[in-house]
Amino acid sequence: MQDSFEYSTPVSAKHSPIGQRLVGATLCISALLTCSSAALAWDGLVEKQVFEMDEYTTVSGETIAPVRIGWEAYGTLNEAKDNVILITHFFSGTSHAAGRYAEDDAAPGYWDAIIGPGKPLDTDEYYIISSDTLVNLNAHDPNVITTGPASINPETDEPWGLDFPLVTIRDFVEVQKALLESQGIEQLHAVMGPSMGALQAYEWASAYPERVERLIPVIGGGQSDPWLLATLSAWAAPIRIDANWNDGDYYDGEAPLDGLREALKLVTLNANHWQWANETFDRSWADEDADPTRDIHARYAIEQTLDDIAAARAEIADANHLLYLVKANQAFVTGHGDSVEEGLADIDAPTLILYSENDLVFAPEGVRDTAEMIGADGTSVELVTLDGNRGHLDGVVGIDQASDRIRAFLAD
Repeated sequence: MQDSFEYSTPVSAKHSPIGQRLVGATLCISALLTCSSAALAWDGLVEKQVFEMDEYTTVSGETIAPVRIGWEAYGTLNEAKDNVILITHFFSGTSHAAGRYAEDDAAPGYWDAIIGPGKPLDTDEYYIISSDTLVNLNAHDPNVITTGPASINPETDEPWGLDFPLVTIRDFVEVQKALLESQGIEQLHAVMGPSMGALQAYEWASAYPERVERLIPVIGGGQSDPWLLATLSAWAAPIRIDANWNDGDYYDGEAPLDGLREALKLVTLNANHWQWANETFDRSWADEDADPTRDIHARYAIEQTLDDIAAARAEIADANHLLYLVKANQAFVTGHGDSVEEGLADIDAPTLILYSENDLVFAPEGVRDTAEMIGADGTSVELVTLDGNRGHLDGVVGIDQASDRIRAFLAD
């Protein structure tokens, strides 16, 4: 219905200095407070917690035993347990959505701009919880807890490798549901996430419409369209052709770091936009004494920057985990069925979709189509565009520009 579908545009994003932009790109790879009915001010420090399941059966019928994922929370769970906002993270992200693990941490969680006392996701009012997904990309980050191909299979005492079952976005949701239920949480005030987090948010609202009161997908559409299928395939390709990958059996030898670095370079490049590249860099050489027009080994500054970012990210990432994430994202259709229309029709929650018209990962037309399908039966849907020169990443580094709309939507 037309009156349920609305477009709006917030104020333009504030452009940060070049150095901050580069830090933002690097970050995008990237404690439960005592529960009581009394409001507690959040001091910005968080502690990673562990959730364990003796076993989990995937939606395809495969068993993973045991399962361990990390999670963190900001704010206080009220006595009624009805002030919960679930944050679902992006492809290369983790549960670290806000705050710092220590006072001297260089940077806070990726959505710190909107999570905290007095912020749109107000920790004086809401209990905000986020978890590392299964097969989290950053399997070797000491602040990440995840189960995936790099984990030890208790039946063999060796890493699972490609014996690990394929998992889906619905599996991510089911493990999150078990985490919430372990805390007595049956209802979500809202579920909100960027990119792959948007896919999880759609899936939550479709699979469990009675549990989700508000839906805020950011920079993501209702299914993986052919463009995204191909983009994800390109991310996987450098790993597959790295001889050290060895069909996923590399844990006793050399990891396929060359392929992983090239894959992560593509992830970083595609998540940005040519406007960012052209406004941040010129045609400078990486080494002022090495002319790329005269030396085949010489690089331009933007090439070297992307290589440096990818190398840093590869140190904590796992190649098999990236391939499993690719498969999970490629398989995504809201509702985990054959029809995206049916899956989106199951969503009853008022929906606020934030997206970028410059997104090079999720086609803007696909996001608009998603909004139309959700709103086709009268469900309230609003589309808000995010400005900026980062394209897809404006949903992470530029999220604060939508602060007023998010705050009002959560209060409705």
